[in-house]
Amino acid sequence: MSEAPPPEQPRRLAIMAPTNLGLRPLRPGHVPGAWRAPEALEAAGFAAALSIESVVRLERPAYRTEASPGSRIRNGPEIRRFNERLAEIVAGALSAGRFPVVIGGDCSLLLGCLSGARGAEPIGLVHVDGHSDFYHPGNYDSAARLGSAAGMDLALATGRGEPLLADWGGAPLVDDALVSQIGERDELDPDYDYRDIEATRIRRFPVRAVKRSGLASVVRSVLAPVEGREPGLWLHVDLDVLDAEIMAAVDSPGSPGFSYAELAELLGRLLASGRVIGLDVTIYDPDLDPDRRHAPRIVDCLAEAFAWRG
Repeated sequence: MSEAPPPEQPRRLAIMAPTNLGLRPLRPGHVPGAWRAPEALEAAGFAAALSIESVVRLERPAYRTEASPGSRIRNGPEIRRFNERLAEIVAGALSAGRFPVVIGGDCSLLLGCLSGARGAEPIGLVHVDGHSDFYHPGNYDSAARLGSAAGMDLALATGRGEPLLADWGGAPLVDDALVSQIGERDELDPDYDYRDIEATRIRRFPVRAVKRSGLASVVRSVLAPVEGREPGLWLHVDLDVLDAEIMAAVDSPGSPGFSYAELAELLGRLLASGRVIGLDVTIYDPDLDPDRRHAPRIVDCLAEAFAWRG
């Protein structure tokens, strides 16, 4: 007897989101190059490899290094406006039965993705990132330094931080209990900045623990809270979750991290569950990859994930 075919997947819509607004400059006068990633990945064959049916392109917003009036988050008002537009596109895609694939850009675009994806029922989040991105005024001095939203996205999404980016109309974009963070590499550091995340209901799967437990076990644990429930999952992928040995073209590379094969399997298992309704991919910086050697490997990894059957 032949196996039943896999469930038909929604048609995929790519949303090119060329933003670098949430990143800090790496040196005086520097403008982070993550905004170039959509173009670089498109040139590497992204649309054909992922069977993208149509593409929507957002306009690149202007980047500023200085503080904006009334905000201690770099480019805060611009991030809000960009994400409001992104939310409209994500919501429209989901309403039309499409699967949105958002290509950034930096991690601040997660806010627009979640704002567009949430509906009458709460949505869950799988946050695949080499860092928990949990900075908020409760764990750093916002008066002493200007904050960068790409290091705050999980805190902001769960309602912590400056209302400009944490308040999206009532409840947080996602409830702590429906969040799984996968890939943190710095949790053993004595100076770990996000220690207060340990007191939340966010489920945490640091990279060392994932490698010990195995990807299949971790994915089962991630899916358990939404088993039998209506809400879907949004999948956030920061490419700095890859080990610095194989991916240095990101804002904050580090080790340990995943291999491309491990990341493809992790994403593939999540996508094959049928619970993921959309995903975003962030932080690849083509300016740090002048010969563009990383772009085809990223595309191949994503294609393997969507084709994964176990």
